[in-house]
Amino acid sequence: MKEIVLDILEDLTGTDEVREDLSLDLFEEGLLDSLAVVQFLVDIEEKTGKPMLVTEFHKEEWATPQTIIDKVVAFQ
Repeated sequence: MKEIVLDILEDLTGTDEVREDLSLDLFEEGLLDSLAVVQFLVDIEEKTGKPMLVTEFHKEEWATPQTIIDKVVAFQ
């Protein structure tokens, strides 16, 4: 699951920094915004078959690659 999440994040952000620094604050660095989050949720659902609800999104839980991986794994 980690690789799927990182692949999607790398595509969305356009940088491999998401793989190199799992504690990188994606919002603070301007790499992720609300539209990209929605696209992420669509992409992860397509790749895993598991729906991820936008209502489950809380910015502080999705700020870094590691917190996103943790959140996605918890949903599975």
